[in-house]
Amino acid sequence: MRRALAIAVVALLPLVNMTAAAGTTAEQPPDRQAAFAAAAKEFQVPESVLLGVSYLESRWDAHAGQPSNDAGFGPMHLTDAAAFTGSNHHGEGEEDARGDESRPLAPVATTVAPTEIPASLKTMEKAAQLTGASHEALRSDAATNIRGGAALLADYQKSIGAPLSPDPAQWYGAVAKYSGADESEAAKVFADEVYRTIEDGAERVTDDGQQVKLTPIPGLERIEKWLEKLGLRPPRRDGVECPRSISCEWIPSAYAQKPNGDYGHYDLANRPDSQKIQYIVIHDMEGYFLPSIKLNQDVNYGASWQYSVRSTDGHIAQHVKGKDVAWQAGNWYINAKSIGIEHEGFLAEGGTWYTEAMYRSSAKLVRYLAARYDVPLDRAHILGHDNVPGTLPTTVRGMHEDPGPFWDWKHYFDLIGAPLHGFGGPKADSIMIRPDFATNKPYFYGCDRKNPEAACPPLPAGTVWLRTEPRDDAPLIKDIGKHPTGTNDSLYSVYDHSARASTGQRFAVADRQGDWTAIWYLGQKSWFYNPRSAPTAVPSAGLVVTPKPGLATVPVYGRAYPEQEAYPADIPYQAVTPLQYTFSAGEKYTLAGKAATEYYRAVTFDEASHKVVKGKTKYLQIQFGHRVMFVKADDVRVSLAW
Repeated sequence: MRRALAIAVVALLPLVNMTAAAGTTAEQPPDRQAAFAAAAKEFQVPESVLLGVSYLESRWDAHAGQPSNDAGFGPMHLTDAAAFTGSNHHGEGEEDARGDESRPLAPVATTVAPTEIPASLKTMEKAAQLTGASHEALRSDAATNIRGGAALLADYQKSIGAPLSPDPAQWYGAVAKYSGADESEAAKVFADEVYRTIEDGAERVTDDGQQVKLTPIPGLERIEKWLEKLGLRPPRRDGVECPRSISCEWIPSAYAQKPNGDYGHYDLANRPDSQKIQYIVIHDMEGYFLPSIKLNQDVNYGASWQYSVRSTDGHIAQHVKGKDVAWQAGNWYINAKSIGIEHEGFLAEGGTWYTEAMYRSSAKLVRYLAARYDVPLDRAHILGHDNVPGTLPTTVRGMHEDPGPFWDWKHYFDLIGAPLHGFGGPKADSIMIRPDFATNKPYFYGCDRKNPEAACPPLPAGTVWLRTEPRDDAPLIKDIGKHPTGTNDSLYSVYDHSARASTGQRFAVADRQGDWTAIWYLGQKSWFYNPRSAPTAVPSAGLVVTPKPGLATVPVYGRAYPEQEAYPADIPYQAVTPLQYTFSAGEKYTLAGKAATEYYRAVTFDEASHKVVKGKTKYLQIQFGHRVMFVKADDVRVSLAW
């Protein structure tokens, strides 16, 4: 009863949040397109510029009045200092970031640096002064928010001595300033993306059903001299490994010796010569850009990652070279074969959406890294931290959940240039999860840490719930690794992926019944709602594995380590321990490819002692649940699911 009531209440929230609030004008434009036109006229900003800036910040979405991951609100992403939290997940829970029991980690500090909010990001206060609107109105009313953004652009234009011209080319400096960046390159890249969007045009239906269009202006000029008026600092490049089309600087992670032979807090290597990079792992920081970077520079901290991406403008800092192994995924096998990218923001608390600027910059980085290291552009190799398996039965429960259900994987892969297309007929024996992100708003609770049992606002998500039977009121399936005892009460939590399948993941079909499809998932037949009128999955023909004839079950693993005979005398054997799940005869799981049988021994500050142990046992990577896992090739039979 309580859940039903909560769902009914949150279903009404978009209507409540986006109605006129205190401080709005008496007559607001009737739709989003008209709101942009009215605000542009009022503040003498070219409508194309206003639309282009808004698209880079929010894709014109209102997000039901919820903040972004750096406390930006509404279509114009007005940032409100009062909405920032002091949270940073990197202060706790990262003892497993290395994910290798062969080398115990020193205790990790649980305190975090204080949240730092650049003055340039406190834009809501300025917008309130310029428009006379209240903070509440600027947060919750889309038209008022757009007025605030237009007023800011006009104010920025005046501040650099540029004219309030109808020519979009004259607004390059104001657009660059709107990014909030203090690096010249970051501001320029943001402005270039806005102008490219204006040149190309855009059209879409927003998250609250508003049709908005930006008519293309081919050959649009940009007067870059206005950028010089901003007086921004140059970035520290120092050989960063980034494409030239993004703003990127070098802010190195700490690497130094500590007492008692310890060191921090990544490992030197020689990738890809020593071992191939097979994965790119997408994280969110559960915190803000500057405090997270400071943690990466603290030699006493027990985790590191290669790149950090800032929310407001997509600016990137590189901390660890691609050749070296960062302690970022909680699984040493994955660490040794991956690059970790942290994104400013939160899975749920403190913010619920990621900016377009962040998505675009991150996607360009992933495309560059994938080409450089030959990483397949699919969801079996571009992983979320929540897709990385535990190494042992005891570590499964504590694995991380970011970037969570509100990360838009479909849009991200579109930007990467590898769209998540279906393949095969309507009765294909394997499918890809792909709900419509804008309209798919499943029930969650746990977005408010102060009230953890409260329902989350109805927000776009890229996941589907998995149930024991083909009906809405059937129980969710259970993950025995996440919930070894007790009931399924926690599974609707936004932090619990136990019964969720995510966009881009491929699964073997176990059954179909009406509008429901069943897949094999963690050793269970798991049902999700997949109506023909609004499908949440598409055909995805490909290879699957099943136990070889005569085998009732086969073990699944969280890493693909060599057999004992492969280890030299000076390197301790790393046991390959099966996880707690059961892969039984008759079940099928999609095949992602071969997994290299390797263990990287790196437990000293001196790289000279680091070695890669290579084995002969053949492993295959499969999509066994929300996380990828591994099976021995000799245990399974590979076939085509068509």
